[in-house]
Amino acid sequence: MLILKALLAAPAHGYGIARWVEAATGDVLHIEEGSLYPALRRLEDRRRVTSEWGLSENNRRARFYTITPAGRSYLRTEATMWLRYSDAVTRVLRTA
Repeated sequence: MLILKALLAAPAHGYGIARWVEAATGDVLHIEEGSLYPALRRLEDRRRVTSEWGLSENNRRARFYTITPAGRSYLRTEATMWLRYSDAVTRVLRTA
């Protein structure tokens, strides 16, 4: 979900996505390359993102990912479910 959320504002390359997640979570969550790139490939296989080659900020070739309409729809659905689960777990933990 966080990968898709990172792509809502603009297309980004893998490194940019990872940095966005770190910044957005106050450095609480970190996505390792070994997890990020397979996840991006799965998202692309499922047509939730598309990719194309471009130049990064330092003029290096990088694959830039863009969220698709299907990816936006999936993100909305999954975010709603996540918030429901999170609220339920929070209620349980507050009674501990």
